[in-house]
Amino acid sequence: MQETSRYAVGIDIGTTTVRCVVGHIDTTTGTPTIVGAGSAPNTGMRKGAVANLTGPAHAIDDALGEAERMSGHQVDAATISINGSHILSTKADGMIAVGALDHEIIEDDLVRLEEVATVGKIPANREILEVVPHSYRLDGQDNIKDPLGMTGTRLEISANVISALAPYVTNLQKAVEIAKVSPKVITPSVVASAHAVLSEQQLENGVAVIDLGGATTSIAVFEEGDLQFVSVIPIGGVNITNDLAIGLKTDPEVAEKVKLAHATAQARTDTASVSVKHDKETYEFAINEIDDIVDARLEELFEAIHKELKKAGKAGQLPNGVVLTGGTAKLKGVVEYAKTSLGLAARIGKAKGYGGVADQVDTPAFATAVGLMLIDAEGAAAAPQKSPHHAKAANAKAAVKKTSGFLSGIFDRFKA
Repeated sequence: MQETSRYAVGIDIGTTTVRCVVGHIDTTTGTPTIVGAGSAPNTGMRKGAVANLTGPAHAIDDALGEAERMSGHQVDAATISINGSHILSTKADGMIAVGALDHEIIEDDLVRLEEVATVGKIPANREILEVVPHSYRLDGQDNIKDPLGMTGTRLEISANVISALAPYVTNLQKAVEIAKVSPKVITPSVVASAHAVLSEQQLENGVAVIDLGGATTSIAVFEEGDLQFVSVIPIGGVNITNDLAIGLKTDPEVAEKVKLAHATAQARTDTASVSVKHDKETYEFAINEIDDIVDARLEELFEAIHKELKKAGKAGQLPNGVVLTGGTAKLKGVVEYAKTSLGLAARIGKAKGYGGVADQVDTPAFATAVGLMLIDAEGAAAAPQKSPHHAKAANAKAAVKKTSGFLSGIFDRFKA
């Protein structure tokens, strides 16, 4: 086995921070052990989209450098995340004739069926990131999960297609390549987080992952083992910092320290003041002012989350509630706030499915990077590819392997 095949790498390219996780894959069990992790502040991105190439490229290089020094492994390829409100979740269906009565369904049939289902429904300026088959129908038989090997003449599909604007994907790829890394798979950040923190039971019963990031909040809804809905809201922890800076009439650096040390989502009646130190100066602020500012932004954010869950038809209807990940999930009291505002059970997501001990990795902020590493470890896909509007048959075949491997990979992890 080649040396490169024994490592899996995930790079979470966030608006404010780039995080990288390197895992060494046990050739016997296939379980990755985290041997390196790194993070670096990011610039040059706006709400998940690349605004200039050099900022993210430098941040990726810095985060990778830290992870490479820790792991002793030089990274030249990785699974990466994409984010932004341009990411859409679209329902699609299609039908093909597959041959004579004794025709056995093969992979090429599934490739052709997915092309039929997506062409014309996904605009040409969008890149397909995931095609998640919800169910197949073969000669009138409903609710087939995997028709490979079955016999029939008419095959239909009902699927969820996750897509992103093609120029955004291309610019992200360029930024990664400037850092001398080849992007193998591009996955929405919240889908990667889900890969790291969800159990098989949660996937079956119904659950939403809410990735509370720096500049965006991403939502992924799962039910019956399938990804049902993805959405990205352009609000995140940076908005709370900016609100505090404006409301408290202070610098953003001071406001960030106030947020980290004293902001909470819980209601307080305390009228005292708190202080923070910055550049050898001490700043004092009233607790009730901080609470009013934070509460106003959280109310707006969770109203938007509720609206997206309603759009998915799952508001208040997820037995396993919501799982919170992302750096802003560290905000004090945010779990109870989520329970109250969404009317659902809520908890902080904890990544699983890997070995090794790394303190910084065992946090909500690293859930996406860990999930990307796990996807990379499972070999869920080959190189990123163009949508079926542009793809050749070989690339489309790889796309089928990618999408079918995602959730089966999660299940395999819990069966092991």
